Amino acid sequence: MSNSAVEITLLGRTYSIACPKGREDALRSVASGVENQLSTLKTRTNNLSREELAIMAALNIGNELFEEKQKNKQYMAQMDERISLLQLTLENALIERSNKDD
Repeated sequence: MSNSAVEITLLGRTYSIACPKGREDALRSVASGVENQLSTLKTRTNNLSREELAIMAALNIGNELFEEKQKNKQYMAQMDERISLLQLTLENALIERSNKDD
């Protein structure tokens, strides 16, 4: 799969980023979220350098990702539990039916 160049702007600077074809919109969407984080941090803390803003934004985004992964793990555990309960219910129903047939 070949790459295409996508231009994004973060804190007034434009960057040309290599991106797999078909993923350009996803990259733009991510860049928009990063820009929002950076802008929010910049307005709240005027004394941070670009590097410090980038680090703070990365930590905030990393924390959001961590929280979503935790939610996903909890959801998967709930689904595994429900599937096990369903399997047990089906097995019991089949056993009951088999016993009635005997």
